[in-house]
Amino acid sequence: MAFLSGAQPLRKLQHNRGGFYYLDVDANTVAQLPEKHKTRIICTLEQTLKLRCGLNHLGDGNFYVLLAQRHIKTLNKNLHDLIAFKLEVDPDPLGVDIPEVLEELLHQDSEAKNTFNGLAHSRKRTLIHQVNRIKNIDIQVRQILNFLEEEAHRTHKRKNH
Repeated sequence: MAFLSGAQPLRKLQHNRGGFYYLDVDANTVAQLPEKHKTRIICTLEQTLKLRCGLNHLGDGNFYVLLAQRHIKTLNKNLHDLIAFKLEVDPDPLGVDIPEVLEELLHQDSEAKNTFNGLAHSRKRTLIHQVNRIKNIDIQVRQILNFLEEEAHRTHKRKNH
């Protein structure tokens, strides 16, 4: 169920903040979400394009949903054009699909699974995005194992200090 929907003019962050397109989400709306600003959301644009994403701080107490240039082009929109949107809470708190290679590795390697399960959702998403950028499965597996080994080492180091 949508917690916010409507249409608003397409805005762009200042160049020194990345120059990305975005949608405004006011602080009062965010305060009512289950995980506040950490809530993962599904953003539907123009009733056709669904994006799984998070909320970012705008700097004035309010928040925004980042919209990639490629999505704006797909929708044939320009700066200041009205864009219809619907925001819903993502039922999956991770907010991204786990790649098959990672699922399989976690199924086979209990130590890797324990390390992965101990990570914050943000660190899990970081790993998933890194893996998704790699096309070669062998390199994906190496990346996963290296990442999880570094995380396990970091966790062990924190516990001993």
